[in-house]
Amino acid sequence: MPSVQDPEQSAQGEAIDFVPELPLVPPVPSATHHHHHLHTHHPSKDERPHNPRQPSHTRSVDIEFFDPSGVGELRRTLSRVSTERGQAIAPSQISEVSDDTLTSEAQFDLEKCMREFVQKLDESGKKRRELGVMFKDLRVIGIGATARHQATLGSILNPLNLLKTIHETRHPALREIIGGFEGCIRPGEMLLVLGRPGSGCTTFLKALANHRDEYHSVDGDVMYDSFTPEEIEKHYRGDVQYCPEDDVHFPTLTVEETLTFAAKTRTPRARLPGETREQHTPVGDAAIRGVSGGEKKRVSIAETLATMCKLISWDNSTRGLDASTALEFVQALRIATDVSRQATSVSIYQAGESLYQHFDKVTIIYEGKMVYFGPADRARQYFIDMGYKPANRQTTADFLVAVTDPKGRTVREGYENRVPRTAQEFADFFKKSDISALNQEDIESYTEEFVGKEHRVSHYKESYHAEHARHTSHKSPYIISIPMQARALMLRRVQILKGMMAVQVIQTMTFVIQAIIIGTVFLRLEDATSSFFSRGGVLFFSILFAALSTMAEIPALFSQRPIVLRHSRAAMYHPFVESLALTLVDVPKMFIILVLFSIVLYFLVGLQQAAGQFFIFLLFVFSMTLIMQGWFRMLAAGFQTAAPAQTVAGLIVLVLTLYTGYSIPQPSMIGALRWITYINPLKYGFESLMVNEFHGINAECSSLVPQGPGYEGITLANQACTTVGSIPGQELVNGNRYVELSFNYSYSHLWRNFGIIWAFGIAFVATYLIFTEINTKSAGASATVVFKRGSKAHVAKQGSSDEEKIHSGATTPDQEGNASEEAKKAISDTRAMHDIFSWQHLSYVVPLPGDGTRMLLNDVSGYVAPGKLTALVGASGAGKTTLLNTLAQRVTTGVVTGDLFVSGHPLPADFQAQTGYVQQMDTHLPRATVREALLFSAKLRQPASVPLAEKEAYVDKCLKMCGLEAFGDAIVGSLGVEHRKRTTIGVELAAKPQLLLFLDEPTSGLDSQSAWAIMAFLRTLADSGQAILCTIHQPSAELFEVFDRMLLLRPGGQTVYFGDLGHHCQTLIDYFQRNGARHCGPDENPAEYILTVTGAGATARSDVDWHQVWLKSKEAEELQSELERIHSEGRSRPPPQPTYHGEFATSWLYQLGLLLHRDAQNHWRDPSFLMAKLALNTVAGLLIGFTFFKAKATLQGTQNKLFAIFMGLIPSVPLANQLQVPFIETRSVYEIRERPSRMYSWTALVTSQMLIEMPWNILGSSLFFLCWYWTVAFPTERGGYTYLMYSIITPLYYTTIGQAVASMSPNAEIAALLFSFLFSFVLTFNGVLQPFRLLGWWRWMYRLSPYTYLIEGLLGQAIGKQQITCSEVEFARITPPSGQTCAQFLQPFVNMSSGYINDPDATSDCQYCAYRTTDEFLLAGFNIQFSHHWRNLGIFVAFVLFNVASVYFFTYIFRIKGMAIRHWIKKKVIRRK
Repeated sequence: MPSVQDPEQSAQGEAIDFVPELPLVPPVPSATHHHHHLHTHHPSKDERPHNPRQPSHTRSVDIEFFDPSGVGELRRTLSRVSTERGQAIAPSQISEVSDDTLTSEAQFDLEKCMREFVQKLDESGKKRRELGVMFKDLRVIGIGATARHQATLGSILNPLNLLKTIHETRHPALREIIGGFEGCIRPGEMLLVLGRPGSGCTTFLKALANHRDEYHSVDGDVMYDSFTPEEIEKHYRGDVQYCPEDDVHFPTLTVEETLTFAAKTRTPRARLPGETREQHTPVGDAAIRGVSGGEKKRVSIAETLATMCKLISWDNSTRGLDASTALEFVQALRIATDVSRQATSVSIYQAGESLYQHFDKVTIIYEGKMVYFGPADRARQYFIDMGYKPANRQTTADFLVAVTDPKGRTVREGYENRVPRTAQEFADFFKKSDISALNQEDIESYTEEFVGKEHRVSHYKESYHAEHARHTSHKSPYIISIPMQARALMLRRVQILKGMMAVQVIQTMTFVIQAIIIGTVFLRLEDATSSFFSRGGVLFFSILFAALSTMAEIPALFSQRPIVLRHSRAAMYHPFVESLALTLVDVPKMFIILVLFSIVLYFLVGLQQAAGQFFIFLLFVFSMTLIMQGWFRMLAAGFQTAAPAQTVAGLIVLVLTLYTGYSIPQPSMIGALRWITYINPLKYGFESLMVNEFHGINAECSSLVPQGPGYEGITLANQACTTVGSIPGQELVNGNRYVELSFNYSYSHLWRNFGIIWAFGIAFVATYLIFTEINTKSAGASATVVFKRGSKAHVAKQGSSDEEKIHSGATTPDQEGNASEEAKKAISDTRAMHDIFSWQHLSYVVPLPGDGTRMLLNDVSGYVAPGKLTALVGASGAGKTTLLNTLAQRVTTGVVTGDLFVSGHPLPADFQAQTGYVQQMDTHLPRATVREALLFSAKLRQPASVPLAEKEAYVDKCLKMCGLEAFGDAIVGSLGVEHRKRTTIGVELAAKPQLLLFLDEPTSGLDSQSAWAIMAFLRTLADSGQAILCTIHQPSAELFEVFDRMLLLRPGGQTVYFGDLGHHCQTLIDYFQRNGARHCGPDENPAEYILTVTGAGATARSDVDWHQVWLKSKEAEELQSELERIHSEGRSRPPPQPTYHGEFATSWLYQLGLLLHRDAQNHWRDPSFLMAKLALNTVAGLLIGFTFFKAKATLQGTQNKLFAIFMGLIPSVPLANQLQVPFIETRSVYEIRERPSRMYSWTALVTSQMLIEMPWNILGSSLFFLCWYWTVAFPTERGGYTYLMYSIITPLYYTTIGQAVASMSPNAEIAALLFSFLFSFVLTFNGVLQPFRLLGWWRWMYRLSPYTYLIEGLLGQAIGKQQITCSEVEFARITPPSGQTCAQFLQPFVNMSSGYINDPDATSDCQYCAYRTTDEFLLAGFNIQFSHHWRNLGIFVAFVLFNVASVYFFTYIFRIKGMAIRHWIKKKVIRRK
């Protein structure tokens, strides 16, 4: 059928291209009424091929056939107008006809628009360029990612394993990932790359796109026209791109902002003509609602095409898309390839026939070998001629992949001994074929035409340089200059922040609330020496909170790294410029936040009321925040994953806090560690704030001695002030003298320190930019299947680093064959089901916000019989999963009406326990083995009366049934998609479901062969007598024919069809054709056919109301008659009996024992978690211990001991945050899969979670105690109480408080924020930072804070009942009246208050020490008494018990009752309205 085009469009096309139209195959019947078609090959007018390539009969279909509005959206997006000054094409250059076209949405034509754009470029003198690729003997060597054993804490601590790791690092195993690839892709050609997961498709696409860094070596001859890979990488990197399958974008940017940015960075001098249609919808991600998956895929396409690259590799970019969206994707690529003369290669897992026909060439990869490379329309016949035959209605792509699968291919009769079997045999066969000879001719033709042509090189360079911005080096791969990049990136950062406005508000409110709390704690400080300590505390907090709050950015920096890497590879901008833009944009944001913070804090506390000092305070707080922000960003940029970065950041926070000079003044530090203060920027900031605040203060002494009864007429000549810095005979204490003697600080250092901290800041930011530029890559994921230690599973010595092979977990053909036979035997031995599950007139209505309701299911009837596989089909939103959840009794809201029966009887009480439900998401504990996961299910879900040996034997049988025997000891988290899905099915089978098995989208996200393997397994299960109901989304014809029956729903939950499919689905097809549907073609997929004719596809429309047709059909009447027959027959037999006698199959104690065993295994196999816990305790203990090393019995030494204990409690914050992560992960598995299956009680789960954490936390705290207690020189005889309190009861406290907060939080991030906020109260109000006597209104919080009693107990016991001996500088020097000794003058005062006289008989220069014993010091300053230590222990234990009760209470309220915090708040707000 010839292509029909608009005359004007044809004329314009002829002005550009000179190539005869290629023959086309007839389009599908439903597309015959459309007339816009695409040419498949258009060489530029500058270079006409001398030897035309062998044409492939690619199919051209109007791109508006599948989704007119969606494709129109893509067209308008691609046709944005830029108004770059002096660089955009003038509007006058666009034809009048074009303008008319652009204003009419219905007539807009992307191909015509792009051709006009290309024509205008030619007319303006700008040269177009194109790029192809040729490769000979292409071979990629990867560093072998070997199958390995699961790491445990024991293996990590084993020195022999450490030596082995070092050896493997120095001498890694190498493996050829792909080899022997030869071919070429010309400009204007599309190559389809096919292969099973793990065959090497990703590696091949990356090699084509010149991504070589992650491999050990890439060998062979590769030429991009006349350029080498090295030249492309150095100068033209942006013209060659690789697009991964995941759509990773900044979620808060709108679609328009995303695409505008891409256009700005790669095409600054030209834009596609067209009118702007702004799209204000955010792109979104899993957490932020945005555009749909199909729209997000179009954004990825448009972003890549907007960069005007010349050679693109698309890796499995249709994953998760339905057929119509996938076809739109390929259609857009076809247009761009044809018009822009791109060279395009695409790998697709499940390619439909209509999609396949758009490709010129196809290559088939089999275990790293190229077994076909040639015309797409000859591939099917090539393998048929080889000796393989396609299955009935099997698409070409599925057939081509199936021939590489020993279980999926079928040999033609008579070819059994002639066909190749192994990958090498396939490759050798191809090399001898005519297609290979044709491929060699194509390579030679390409080489002769494109390679080594100087005029093409100069033409390409001229075209490339013409696009460069004025100040950009022509040798740079970047189109725009660094200032232009910075401007564009700063604008993008502002847009990102605008999209995250709620986060900015929350951050600002956090600062303000903390300022209010601290401001009221230290409210209106007196202008006296009693406030000196408190002023230091306020200043320390202000600089610490503002600076350390930036540490929370670390996870966000890692989440954006893949986006920056992709953009950098596309030569859109330098990574360091993105970091610079992030830094610059944050300056005004942080300034606004810190102005609010400083105003609230400064004036509530009543710091120096002078404008100069306030602005200096603001300047230093602002500067330190920016500098520490640079420090933590630099730290994140130096690591490849977030976990070690956060661990190191946590330890550094402890170091910075200790050595700022507040908790221990610099003169008191031991010499060996004092050097840390000189490299600590916080020290310089704190010193500046202190000297700024105390400069100009002459505070009235609060503690003149002697005073009181008997000293009424005394003069200042005979009194002294005990405050450091006082001068005999003076009542006022100078602030400068105080900070100089106490901290060795000087006001003259103020601006020197400002210079030093900015020198730190510049160094941090510079290092951050350098690290960002050279360390942009993210660390790769786990590369192989991991087996538990001690297993006898085969661990390969060689591995693969191919991304797809990472998660394939593929077995060898021999293993698969043996497993298949054993599986069939095991399945045949299982007991068949006999009861029929049915539902009649089922409806489901859910409430909407306000007073409205929505009907999700409308009068649905059907049944599932044993031995039959029933499909549940419908478009997105038809109610498939809703019906499945309703039938499985898993809906918790709304109203369900209708009847559910088991053989005509009401559902048994334990119906959920007697059914298996395989969810779409494979939710498991990632560190359990496959056998352990199945055995856990069997032990808890099979009746307690079944012996353990019988359960274990049945689990082994399930492993055989699921084809998982070789993977019994494999760690679930390391399995590929297919084997994880098999594990999910196995877990349900291990429970021995008595009634039926539900499955929700078991083939979603799988490649065609894995999908076939799962469905074949289900077919075998059904044949053994299982009753199976399964939802499936647009299956291939091959998969569809596996089912016996089908229930078809349309949106609104209305039935369109229920009944048998028939042989080759003929019964189903006859039903629709008989009721007015069009004829189904012999090669058409019946599943797609029924969705199309019923109007359920993405763009399908139907004039027939198929629901009404169904209601009036004889099939509907027969269904109701069949249901009545089933019910009457079933009621003649006894009803099915419940298998459980209580709520669960096993006792609570048995559940607890199993959960403890599982959790213990999970912890032991997570060495990074345990090592982080133990290392943090050990390092913190050593650090704090040596910081306060051998504290003396002086006043300062006693205060050092106090801070040694206080700082020892700080690690409990990161330790509690850390344990929240596994708590929430395990809870998620319970809520998603185990709770609906009634496996065990939630109280058993919570109990096990608490009990399993406590021993590890006690061990960690014991290590801390050993490293800390004697280092500080606490008395040995008092160590028992301190160990009991600190190393046993404190871990119980932070374990339970951490889990109590986690139990009411939906995720770990919110739990961490909530915990940090709540814990700040615990630390603020314990009487150390602000002594009890000064707390004022907040004293009630002091009594509520559990750490009040912990600190009083620890301090009283460790420090109390000891003598204090003042050092020389700590004595108050007093001159007695003439004729009196020191004792005569001062002893009455000492008797009334406290302290001692150093030389009682002296008659001058009396030396008075304010405290004689530590009890006096603790009681006067901190309200701490030694005698309360056992009382405090009891009260603290009561807090622990309260926390334990809170864990149960919050879990019940927020999780079991289904009330997440935000839903609870929303409900309260609505009720008030």
